Amino acid sequence: MNSFRFWDHPWALALTAPVLLALSFPPFDISILQIPAFIFLFRISMISVTKRQVILYTYPSFVLWNLFSTYWLMMATIAGGTAAILANAAIMLIPLLLIRYLFQSEINPILTSLFAAGVWVSYEFLHHNWDLAWPWLTLGNGWSNLTGAIQYISFTGVFGISFWVVFSAALFYNYLIKPSKQILATALIIFFLFPVLSVISMTTMPKEQGEPVEVAIIQPNSDSYQRFGGLPSLEALLDKLLEMSDNTRSEHTDIIIWPENAVDSSLPMDNPYFNRIRDSVKVWNTNLLTGTGFVEFYPEDDHPEVVRETQTGRYYNVFNAALYFQPEKETEIYRKGRLVPVVERFPFVEFFQRIDRFGWFEWGRLAGYGLGTTADVFHINNPKTPALICYDSVFSGWVNEFVNEGANFLTIITNDGWWGDSHGHIQHFAFARLRAIEHRMWIARSANNGISGIISPDGKVQVETEYWTEDAFSFTIYTNEQPTFYSRHGNWPGGVSLILTLAGIVMISLKKRDKQS
Repeated sequence: MNSFRFWDHPWALALTAPVLLALSFPPFDISILQIPAFIFLFRISMISVTKRQVILYTYPSFVLWNLFSTYWLMMATIAGGTAAILANAAIMLIPLLLIRYLFQSEINPILTSLFAAGVWVSYEFLHHNWDLAWPWLTLGNGWSNLTGAIQYISFTGVFGISFWVVFSAALFYNYLIKPSKQILATALIIFFLFPVLSVISMTTMPKEQGEPVEVAIIQPNSDSYQRFGGLPSLEALLDKLLEMSDNTRSEHTDIIIWPENAVDSSLPMDNPYFNRIRDSVKVWNTNLLTGTGFVEFYPEDDHPEVVRETQTGRYYNVFNAALYFQPEKETEIYRKGRLVPVVERFPFVEFFQRIDRFGWFEWGRLAGYGLGTTADVFHINNPKTPALICYDSVFSGWVNEFVNEGANFLTIITNDGWWGDSHGHIQHFAFARLRAIEHRMWIARSANNGISGIISPDGKVQVETEYWTEDAFSFTIYTNEQPTFYSRHGNWPGGVSLILTLAGIVMISLKKRDKQS
């Protein structure tokens, strides 16, 4: 009878890897398990005889990882959540198959490991930058609560963590397959180098605080599944928000922050509800930032490619937006720029509208929300901040654009109540800590049902509210005028990884050509 050997059993490896990967993400935070998980995935790819076998074993593994870590997607929409999990798992097969191609070559195993890290980070980088973007399972996100080990992302951004994980895993895998002192030494150096860089990067933190900003955070705990948050009318909802704000603010409050969709309706700029907010900020002599649905009308000869149309022929779009109210000034608008595929916006809708030559579909309505394209920041006298709406805050490159526009502290407004009492809201709050470290900036976060809070530039949580409770608080944060290396150069590891991927493919192709000639 053949004895069972875990290392040589693809199904055992395939069922263990997703468990390890799920445990590496909040709320479990055993992030180091990502390295053995990827060693197991590499092993499956190499003991599989054909690409079809690789897919047979690893697709279920990727599906389980997506399911265990993001099962909460199905709490908002079962069909949409299931489709997202199955599609994302399928996309993950592409970099793994390419890494297998690299491992099968005869080039130096250390170089192969470097190329493998480049391939995986290239996948993550590209997955951040298309209409089916789903950056939630970026490997670096799993380390968001282990802030002591990841301070170096003020240089590399979150992709630096992903690169370190896959590079380390590939080196250890190559050592297990063909033990060598050189490979082991390189693996240990890389494994310990990045945490050491974290200690060094702490010395680059700004020594002086910038300008103080007193923020008042409002967490109304409205019911996301009921109109007007479960209250009788929009008027009643606005009464509650204004009362909570008045009770929380002080004479020194610089800005009151309401969550995403706090004003639970889609309204044009000129309406009595927004006028009430304008009157209140005048009386309080402070500023107010809120999430809301916003209806924008366009002139007939100047409108986006994909728009809706009223029965009277007027063009318009509905945006998931943030409005910034200031005493005696025009109301400013930010239109959400990173929309959840399918749930908030139909992917590639512009393309489908162009090829629909017969006008069979009303693409403006099918599209969902209008897409914002500008990284708008709001001025609070000298301090400047964006209003990152929910999904926005998971895109490191998009956040970097606001910083390049002059933001010196970050504001996140969100509504995580769609996901119920699941891991979704815990992960989303944790991921904000990455943005704080990347830019060495304070973060003020207002979430409809929680978790609201304050995060300092080292990623530490200074205030954290309870989930599914009504709450409000004030806190003084500070601006940062000193951009980090990452703030100045953005997701440069993504570009480097693309170059490494191309270099690896070219090197293997040339080697094969030389062998055949």
